[in-house]
Formats: sequence, C-alpha cells, structure tokens
Amino acid sequence: MESVISQTSGEESGERRKARAIFNNLDRDGDGYLGIDELKQLIRSHQCREMPRGVARRVLELGDTNGDGRLDFEEFYQLSRTHKWMLKPLVVRYCQMVVPSPHRTPEDAIDGQYERSMTFCPPPLTMVIFSIVEIIMFLIDVIHLRDYTNDVNQIGQSTKGPAATLFIYNPTRRFEAWRFATYMFVHIGIMHLMMNLLVQIFLGIALELVHCWWRIALVYLAGVVAGSMSVSLATPTVYLAGASGGVYALITAHIATIIMNWNEMEYAIIQLLVFLIYIITDIGAALYRQFSDVHDRVSYTSHIGGAVAGLLVGIGVLRNLKVRPWEKKLWWAAVVTYILLMGSGICVHIFVPDHFMQQNAFM
Repeated sequence: MESVISQTSGEESGERRKARAIFNNLDRDGDGYLGIDELKQLIRSHQCREMPRGVARRVLELGDTNGDGRLDFEEFYQLSRTHKWMLKPLVVRYCQMVVPSPHRTPEDAIDGQYERSMTFCPPPLTMVIFSIVEIIMFLIDVIHLRDYTNDVNQIGQSTKGPAATLFIYNPTRRFEAWRFATYMFVHIGIMHLMMNLLVQIFLGIALELVHCWWRIALVYLAGVVAGSMSVSLATPTVYLAGASGGVYALITAHIATIIMNWNEMEYAIIQLLVFLIYIITDIGAALYRQFSDVHDRVSYTSHIGGAVAGLLVGIGVLRNLKVRPWEKKLWWAAVVTYILLMGSGICVHIFVPDHFMQQNAFM
C-alpha cells in the first residue's frame, strides 16, 4: 500500500494524493474496491472517521457511476470532489492554517489525525455568544444616547448608557465585584468594538474547534479579569471598558502555541506578522484616544495584564498531547506564576484599601 502512494506522489496533485491515501486506508482487503459491506463495517467499527456515520449506502449510490455495486478509486475521487459534506472540510482546512496541531506528524496528512482532534459537537459558539452580547450592549447604549443628544459624533462614545453604567469597571464601585469581568461587554466607539470582534470570531472559533470551548473560555475570562486587576492596581483612579484583556489573552496563548510548534505550523511567520500589525494598531488607537482627550478617564491599558494571563493560562490549559519533559516544568511554572500574581492582586485589593479610590455606593 505504501508503495502505491510513493509511486503516485510525484504525478498526482495534493488533493488526489490525499484522496488516494484515504481510499487505500479504507480498502482493507487491498482489492482496489470499496463495497457496501466494507463501508458499513468500517463505519460501524469507528475505523472510518473520514465519513459521517450511517451514510454507507448513500455514499455508494452517489459514487457508483458504473453500477457494479462498489467504488473504485476514480469513482471515490470524483465523489470526494463533488460531495464534500457541506462546510466541515472548509472549517478543518481553515483551522489547519490558523491553529497548530501540537501532536501533528507527517503521517497526519494521510490518516486524518488532525481532523479527528477537532470538536464540532458542541459547535464552537462560546466566542460567538460573547460577541453577540457585546454587540447588544453596545446597541443598547447607542439607542439610549441617540434619544438624549444631537451630536452624532458622540453616539457610541459615551459611558453614560444603561449598559455601560451597570457593567463598566468603575474604580469607585469596586465592591460590585462583577465589574471586574463585565466591563468586557462595554465598548467605547465602533472601532473599539470591531477590533475585538475580529479576533474573537476569526481566532477564537478556530481555537475552540481544536482546544474545546471551555479551555478557550477559561483563557479569555482569565485575560479579562487579569486586565481589570492590573489596571486597578497600576492606575486606581481610571475606568475600564472593552474586551481587550480577553482578546490579548487569546492572541498570546495562540502565539505561545505557534512558537512551541513552529515546525508543524502552516504560515507561522505570516500569522505572527498579522498579530503584530493588529497589536500595534490597537494599542496605537488606545494611546491616541487617551492623549487626545484629557478628560477621558476610561482606560484601555488592560492589554498587558490580559496578554500575560493568556500566556500563563494558555500554557496551563490548552491541549498538547505530545508533552515533552521541559514542557511539564513550563506548565508548573506557568500555573504557579499565575496563581501568585492573581493571589497577590486580590490580597492588595482586600488588605490595602488606601491604595484605591474611596468607594461610593450612590454613584
């Protein structure tokens, strides 16, 4: 079987080689054909991961052009090109480009191990849900402000809307602990919102498919909380809005995965350049807003806290099935460092109240 693949590899296209490799993997008796009983047995025994469960007869009906009750390679290849089972292969390919597989080997291109590591059930909805809530909160404030101002330029720029008032991190209301996380639902300006949504959708969904939704949610929320914690400690008199802490946590967690799997990663250097451009643009816009409006007390400097949290928590929770000895030490170092940093921040908030603004329950 291996000789067949090697003989044709120089002549066939990448797509055709992939189809031939899958066909040879399914053709267990080596007769050059796939029959209905063979397909059923493979699907029933979970050895055929390349096809959906329970569609053996339909597959045969679609591909058997000569009516002999079985599939040869040409029929199988044409079937693979004309019936790609909706969007799943496209999503798989996108994730292969964006997210490195920590356990990927040269054989994975043949046996589909990378595809099997992805989780489509439950669907990757965590970042989608977060994004929808952020959009809704933004629209609530925009609609509210539109009824109270004639200045179109101020719409979406105010922190006086009902959602912003309730969820923004307010240094005079630290006793409302939810604000350390819910500030991520408040955005000042459409560009502020769009920059965060881009990363949450295009990177977050790909990460969810490979690493599972709860791991990505943990990285994201850890970045959000670390962002508000760091801003509260470093600049205790400013407000905080936006999901940048969580977004930067996703970015640094992904960058760490890219670096640790550089040789297995497709387009690694391009991805690093893209994220570098995003970081420079986002931080530049935040700095411009802070220095151009002397009355602006809303901080966007949670990026560093979120980035550090994403790096540490990402190392701790993101999947890495092939763990090297040095990575175990790195895992412990990351977990301990994160616990110490967050624990220290919480202790300062509890035991050093003079460092912060006086709390006001009536504001």
